[in-house]
Amino acid sequence: MENKSNSGVVYQGKIPGRVKYCFAFGALGKDLIYGMIATFSMIYFTDIIKVAPAFIGTMFFVAKLWDAFNDLFMGMIVDNTRSRWGKFVPWLVIGTLINSFVFVTVFTDFHLSGVSLCVFASVVYVLWGMTYTIMDIPYWSIIPNLTSDPEEREKVSVLPRIFASIGQSLIIAGFGVQIIKGLGGNYIGYHRFALIIAATFIFTMAVCVINLPKKQQNTGTTEKMKFRDIFTVIKKNDQLRWAVLLILLYNVGIQAIMGVATYYFSYVCNNAGMLSAFMISASVAEVVGLLIFPKVTKLLSRKKAFLLACTLPPVGLILLLVVGFVCPSNIPLTAIAGIIVKTGTGLELGCATVFLADVVDYGEYVLGVRNEGVIFSLQTLIVKFTAAFTALAIGFVLELTGYVPNTVQTLATQNSIRILMCIVPALGIILAYIVFKTKYKLNDEFMKKVISKITGSSTSSEQE
Repeated sequence: MENKSNSGVVYQGKIPGRVKYCFAFGALGKDLIYGMIATFSMIYFTDIIKVAPAFIGTMFFVAKLWDAFNDLFMGMIVDNTRSRWGKFVPWLVIGTLINSFVFVTVFTDFHLSGVSLCVFASVVYVLWGMTYTIMDIPYWSIIPNLTSDPEEREKVSVLPRIFASIGQSLIIAGFGVQIIKGLGGNYIGYHRFALIIAATFIFTMAVCVINLPKKQQNTGTTEKMKFRDIFTVIKKNDQLRWAVLLILLYNVGIQAIMGVATYYFSYVCNNAGMLSAFMISASVAEVVGLLIFPKVTKLLSRKKAFLLACTLPPVGLILLLVVGFVCPSNIPLTAIAGIIVKTGTGLELGCATVFLADVVDYGEYVLGVRNEGVIFSLQTLIVKFTAAFTALAIGFVLELTGYVPNTVQTLATQNSIRILMCIVPALGIILAYIVFKTKYKLNDEFMKKVISKITGSSTSSEQE
């Protein structure tokens, strides 16, 4: 049933299954593309088309920083969009088509060299990030606009994360190397895989767009947002600031694990092949964490779901640390540690999306206007910002502790890798829970009050 109240959401209660699952299906192709870039673009540039590694490392860092802040501009553009198809769908279509073209171009060899090759790599990589943002920000911004019903919001938040994890973590990270080899290996394998992924992306997003409601509700003022208004939103929405901080701290942990994993298994466990066992089992566990998220929140509460999300990863990381000292080549125990860690991060992905959706409603509650684009752009900004600085920090720590590629590392270097892989992530995640426990107040009871006010009617019967 569509919403006839003053709320900015489309449906009063349940979202039609067709809308819910087709929306989630779009994340499969979207994160196949993201996973391919995140996992293989660097080795493709350095090993296949022969760009200097030092140049690529610097270019990636600068590009990620620019892309992070570019997200805020796109969030503002989305919130300012007024069209017959709503403010999300036009950008989904435009971003998908342009990004698919740029993505294939990234994995196309034009037989350049020297300065022209460096310029080409820089331009296509930056363009890929910018065009992905055009589609990614409106995609996640749709969630709080679909429903304010807590159970439905949890389901519609989790489903796309499941498809995203299948695309990025399971298919690309788990089987990408084998797929590229099966398609011919070397350049031809990368290029063919890119073409298949681009076609899949367009198809899955077409299914998503065709089945989305085209005329989302508009509330509040029709005055367009200026860039300086972004900082007003951040200043006046206190729960947005705390949600951003706890997500940032948690992401420091996630990014550190993913950034150091290859070094950890290669130089601490002395078995690079264990990475696949860790990643595949961990990817499946993350999907499981997302699948059980709505059930956990229903049986317990969102508060306890986030407690689990912040407890499981440190437990798994401690186990991984102990295994690294006692039996570093033990694949079953390493896989179990990965399962514990990633079950927790799966729960966190569900929590974070729901938190931000609630922050959108809270923003309307305190400011009288919905800022879905700006608020969800901050989530992607956090991921990219922490990825850039975590990568930089890892590089500096390895350099300072005497890391030498392709050789046995000193004890100091091995210990620094252990700290980066196990201790730093655990501390970041624990700090995230402290922020949540002490500062984040959008619990179930308070959100009933928020929804009641922004819809202009009592929602007690719907929320209980």
